Amino acid sequence: MAPYRARSSRLALLFLLATYAGACFAADRAVPTRYTNDATTRKGFEHFYNLEYDKAIKEFESAQQAHPNDPFAVNHLLTGVIFRELYRIGALDTEAYATDSFINKKLLQPLDPKVQERVKQLSDQALSLAQAQLDQNPNNTDALYARGVTRGLRATYMGMAQHAWFAALRSAVGARHDHERVLELDPNYVDAKNIVGIHLYVVGSLSWPMKVTAAVAGLSGSKQKGLDYLRQVAAQGTPDVSTDAKIELALFLRREQKYREAIQVVGELQQEYPHNFLMATEYAHLLNAAGQGQNAIVAYRKLVAGCHANTYTFCRMEIPAYGLGEALRGQREYAAAAEAYDLAANSASEPEFRQKATLASGEMYDVLQKRDAALAKYRAVIAENSGSGSADLARQYMRQAYKTP
Repeated sequence: MAPYRARSSRLALLFLLATYAGACFAADRAVPTRYTNDATTRKGFEHFYNLEYDKAIKEFESAQQAHPNDPFAVNHLLTGVIFRELYRIGALDTEAYATDSFINKKLLQPLDPKVQERVKQLSDQALSLAQAQLDQNPNNTDALYARGVTRGLRATYMGMAQHAWFAALRSAVGARHDHERVLELDPNYVDAKNIVGIHLYVVGSLSWPMKVTAAVAGLSGSKQKGLDYLRQVAAQGTPDVSTDAKIELALFLRREQKYREAIQVVGELQQEYPHNFLMATEYAHLLNAAGQGQNAIVAYRKLVAGCHANTYTFCRMEIPAYGLGEALRGQREYAAAAEAYDLAANSASEPEFRQKATLASGEMYDVLQKRDAALAKYRAVIAENSGSGSADLARQYMRQAYKTP
C-alpha cells in the first residue's frame, strides 16, 4: 500500500498546480453571459487584474447584491476573497509555480479565521445556487459551468492556503468532470476548456506510474491537447477567462521552456495591466530563464524603480531585487549582483528568503575576493537560522571560499 499512497500523495500535490493554474495571477472562474453588459463586474475585474483586491471585492459585492440568485456573481466575489488572502499569506510566487517547489512553500502569514469562514460561506452559497438550477434542469450548461468553477476555487483555497491536499484533489476532479460535461452538451462552450485544458496538461506531465494512478480515477491527459485548449480559450474565451487562460498558458509554456511564446503572452498582459506587480515580475523572470540576461536586468531594474515609485498596487521588493541579482550574476556583474542581493535581504520579511539572499551576497563577495565582507555575510546567515541548508553552506564557505562553478 505504501507505494500507491506515495503516488497518490504526489498526484494530489501536482493537481494543486492544476487548480491553482494561474500561478499567482488569477483564478478559473465563471463569467455570466451578461458579463460585457455589467459595468460593475467589468470594473471589478479591472481592479482584480491590477491586484487591487479591496476595490475588486467592493465591486463584486455590489454585483452580487444586485444578482443575489446568480452563482456566477457569487463566484466572482469568492475569487476576490480567496486571492486577496493568497496574496496576503505569500502564496503567490511565480518562481515557485514554474517548478514543483510550491508543494513545500511556507506561508508568510497565518490564515485569517474570518476569511476561512467567508470562503466556506460563499462557496456553499454558490454551490447551492448552481445545484438549485441543476435540480430543475440537469443539462443546464451555465449551472454546470458555475458549479465546476466553485469547485475549482474551493480546491485552490484548500490546497494553496490550507494544504488540505486530498480534499483539494477531490474538489479539483469534480471541477474537471463538470466542465467535461459542459463540453459534451455544448462543444462550443469555449470557457469550459480552461479547467479541462489545465488538467489535460498536468496529467500529461505526470510520470507513467502516476498516469496509471490518474487513469484509475478516470483522468486522462495530454500536454499538447491541454496547451491547445488553453490557446483556444485565450483567443476565443470571454474576457476574464481569456485572461486567465493566457496566464495559465504562459506558466505551462515556461515549464516546457517555450520561452518565446511565453514572453509574448506575458508581455501583452503586462501592458494591459500595468499595475500588476506579479505579471511584471513574471515577464522579467521569463527573460532571464530564456537567456536574455541583459533584457532581464533592464526589466528587473524597472521593477525595482517601480516599487520605489509606487507604480504597482502591491510590491515585494525582495522578489525583483533577488531576480536582478541572479541576472547580474549570470552576466558576471558580480559587484552589482552583490548590491542587488543585499537589497533583497534587507527588504525581505521572510527569514528563509533573507537567508538565501544574504548567502548569495556572500558568494559574490567571495568571487570579488572581498573575503572579510563575505565572511560577515556567512555569519549573518548562520545567525538567522543555524539549522537551515543555507547555514550549512555558509559554514562550508567559511572554511573554503565560494568559487563560481
